Amino acid sequence: MMPESTPPAAPLIDATQRKLIVGIVIVTLLIAALMIAGLAIGGRPDPAPLRAASTLLDGPWRFHTGDDPRWAAANLDASGWETIDLTAPPGSHDGDVGLPDYVGGWSAHGHRGYHGYAWYRRAVTVPAGSASWDILGPTLVEDGYELYWNGQRLGGSGRLGPEPRLVGTRPLRFALPAGAAGTSGVLAVRTYMLPRPGPSADGGGMHAAPILAPRPVGEALHRAQWQRTIAGYVVDAVEPAAMLALAGLALAVGSRSRRKGFLLFAGIALALTAARRLDNAIVSWTDLQDLRTYAWLAKVMWAPTMTAWLLAWNRWRLPAWRSIDALAIALGAAGIVGALAHLPTWASISRLGSLALFAVIVVRIVRGGPLRTLALVTPASVLAALFGGELLDPLGVPGIWFPFNIGVSRTQYIYAIGIPLLAVLIARTLLPKDATASKAGWWQSSTRPEHDESRNQTI
Repeated sequence: MMPESTPPAAPLIDATQRKLIVGIVIVTLLIAALMIAGLAIGGRPDPAPLRAASTLLDGPWRFHTGDDPRWAAANLDASGWETIDLTAPPGSHDGDVGLPDYVGGWSAHGHRGYHGYAWYRRAVTVPAGSASWDILGPTLVEDGYELYWNGQRLGGSGRLGPEPRLVGTRPLRFALPAGAAGTSGVLAVRTYMLPRPGPSADGGGMHAAPILAPRPVGEALHRAQWQRTIAGYVVDAVEPAAMLALAGLALAVGSRSRRKGFLLFAGIALALTAARRLDNAIVSWTDLQDLRTYAWLAKVMWAPTMTAWLLAWNRWRLPAWRSIDALAIALGAAGIVGALAHLPTWASISRLGSLALFAVIVVRIVRGGPLRTLALVTPASVLAALFGGELLDPLGVPGIWFPFNIGVSRTQYIYAIGIPLLAVLIARTLLPKDATASKAGWWQSSTRPEHDESRNQTI
């Protein structure tokens, strides 16, 4: 631990900083307007004429846990199966995206704690006429499914079998066989749920009923479902893009900054945070990543991300404390080991210890340093995003809000504030163009005393 340096007065905002800050404000307002428009479009209810021309296949379904390929057959006697009602309460939606017609899964129907395979079956009458007919698959299933018509597999989400590969459920449309119009058939849905750390009150299986629709109507409803799904995760795509752009800015201007070490580790932290947040959109929109990989990354990536943020903010007020560096790395390693070895105590120690280190860093910033107000508010937003469970849950802050009927998490709100704040902070660290660039390496310049701005300088 080295003594704190006593900096001289901070220079005024120069032309380059001013241009950067103005650009940051303009881009932030533009992106915010586009996000609001996207949420408003995605959150619109399905057009009433389309829903009137289609049939929501809710009501009673036959249900059976276990797995047997013969359960897809049309002539199977399922009278001994139990009945599950998939009728959703009026106005119900899931607690994440805001998907409509939400119903509780098999855990809410006497099978709490069960995971694995289960089947749903019901008879469906297709109206007569010349139209081709589609089945819109359930928009929310835990965690994958296959859909059968009279024993014929139409498709599904993920790959089921001895070694299932599960992906995020998204809107899917399946064409019924030619000649289905004017006939009755059996719709069977084979579902699979991955093991969970703890039992869920309403998890498992289908959380929304499929929809029967004539071809043009089915296509239009499918587009509306995708608009809702895209809106539900568009923030998880835009914010990581902004983080990566900000990381690029931090690395690009590092040679002109008074805080080279801070920018280096902030760039790393931003890249790691972006990768973790982008996973939500990837797994929800595509089949590129399976749910097991997603869950594994969620458990492991928070530790190095948290460590990188600690190393960054430890370099805001110079000199950096090497004791904080050592503890941050040790706690990050403990978090990774705890996640990989399924040791929740290690993971808890890692989180609480890292939170304590953040508190020490915040105290250092409060006691003085460059751009004290901005440098205090910005890490506070990082803290709130990383430690929402420890800091915000006890205050009763909801985890998700539903503006325009689309779920937006509190973490997304926090990053929407924190990203532009960090961008402005990076801009304020730049030296004037005519200043002599530091020739010291990034690591050395991040640990030795430098000429800081005034202790009492604020934004």
